Amino acid sequence: MYILLVRPYPELRVARTLEHGFLHLEPLDLEIVAGGVPSEHQTEILDLSLEQDPIATFRDRIRQLRPGITGFTGYSSHARQVRKLAGIAKEIHPDTITVVGGIHATIASADYKTNAIDVIVRGEGGTTFGELVSRVEAGEPPAFGDAVLSTKDPEFDTLAANPPPPYPSFEDIPGPRRDLVDRKRYFSVWTSTSSRKLDTMFPVVATVRTSVGCAFNCSFCVVHYLMSGKYVQRTPEDVADELASLEEKNIYFVDDEMFLNTDRMKRLAELLIERGIKKDYYSWARSDTIVKNPDLFRLWKEAGLGTLYIGLEAMVDSQLDDYHKRIKADTNREAVRILRDIGITLHGCFIVNPDFSVQDFRLLEK
Repeated sequence: MYILLVRPYPELRVARTLEHGFLHLEPLDLEIVAGGVPSEHQTEILDLSLEQDPIATFRDRIRQLRPGITGFTGYSSHARQVRKLAGIAKEIHPDTITVVGGIHATIASADYKTNAIDVIVRGEGGTTFGELVSRVEAGEPPAFGDAVLSTKDPEFDTLAANPPPPYPSFEDIPGPRRDLVDRKRYFSVWTSTSSRKLDTMFPVVATVRTSVGCAFNCSFCVVHYLMSGKYVQRTPEDVADELASLEEKNIYFVDDEMFLNTDRMKRLAELLIERGIKKDYYSWARSDTIVKNPDLFRLWKEAGLGTLYIGLEAMVDSQLDDYHKRIKADTNREAVRILRDIGITLHGCFIVNPDFSVQDFRLLEK
């Protein structure tokens, strides 16, 4: 059976601008899902965000391949596009089983209850999609358990309203099928390096996931709900092995919050140094983690960490309290100072509220 896995293209102009000129990472989620497909099936990843005419490209692939299963991923900003693409797939090839997974499908499954969509996968697709494929191949109903739901099930609304299914251990999640994408087309802006002259500000980048989840519950973030507050981690040895196997020099870590377990991160940095795995790294961290553990980030600087993306969110205590960050503005300022001292570039992120006044914008600018 032929399986087509689709990353939708961004519909919002700002998202298109960011993807084409700033940050365009590989579809790691689909690579992991593909890793769980039994080997007797043919799998293709179609990244429509790379296409000049994504709808025409999608129509052509459905006509040519006539896939038994057409699967989609996507964020909330992709929901309308996913529904449209599923309708096109059914129009051209009514027998294809349309499957939707990803964050939006997990937390707002009811948005995909349409005639064009057959199945919703909630949670980690890498551990469930393979069984879904086997059931379709055997002529059985594709839905099963609390993670794979049929939109035609009379109990769908009740099941979709349940909390997301438990996240599996990393030992059960398949490795990504990186061979299914053109890896030279994925990049990130890269503004810092301590080891060499930059050949380009937009180097080819590989993405790596070492953990999922976060121990915090910031008011603007969905991760706590997705993971039921759990923090699932890979071993340092497993991560080091994957990093050593990658050809790319630049690595973008896509963890929700990578540095929560400081002992694990210290061991990983030591392994990278001991094994001579010399790459440039880009990651995320909380400012209070930096302030409490400056020596850990000095060690990671030695291991190759050049840039940290930090959700500073605000530099006013009252706003930080509203966001449930459990951080004070002075902590943010101290984290900025520490990173400057170490020589790690700060990529700071701030939140702009819809009700900001002129004074709020002036405070943010300051």
